[in-house]
Amino acid sequence: MAEHIVDLESWPRAAQFRFFRTYDRPHYATTVRMDVSHLMQLRKGQGVNVYRACLYAIGAGLHGVPELCMRFRGDRVVRHDGVALSMTVPTQAGAFNYAYVPFDADFSVFDTQCKALIDAAAQATDLGANSGQRDDVAYLSCMPWLDYTSINNALPGPDDCIPRVSWGKIVPRGDSWDMAMTLEVHHALVDGAQVGAYFAGVQGALHGV
Repeated sequence: MAEHIVDLESWPRAAQFRFFRTYDRPHYATTVRMDVSHLMQLRKGQGVNVYRACLYAIGAGLHGVPELCMRFRGDRVVRHDGVALSMTVPTQAGAFNYAYVPFDADFSVFDTQCKALIDAAAQATDLGANSGQRDDVAYLSCMPWLDYTSINNALPGPDDCIPRVSWGKIVPRGDSWDMAMTLEVHHALVDGAQVGAYFAGVQGALHGV
């Protein structure tokens, strides 16, 4: 995927970018309850894999908000056309490896490729961690054991601007189902309006799979 340099002279958020780049703790996390009733119905009726459908919806939400595909390198900002979804994959030994899945707007294409790459990561002998060689990624982690109310992530420092997405246990609410989902971002690149747009995009994708 191509990347494009953001012109800071014309970018409306340039002042906010420079301001929040000075912070020692520039990250913030927002947790929202997501309605997954449609997915649970598809799981029963069509055998849709709920986990991979959630990955797809997260990818749709990320790619629907340009700022979530932006990264800074020093004082320069770039926007990626697309980012890979990097999720933790459990191994038989009780640890985990990382998979890297490109997003495709076609769910069937994404689902097939996602399954193959996750299966390969589960069998890999190497952790596959990103040591900083690429920033065209978003980090994803599912916590299916917990119906949590808030969460944040381990971060190496204030210059890490890669978004993190977490989501928790799917729980019944009468005739519906929902789950917690958290987006953690760097304030130099992302404001509340973009966070809201992300969750709206994810919810739309969850209803449209």
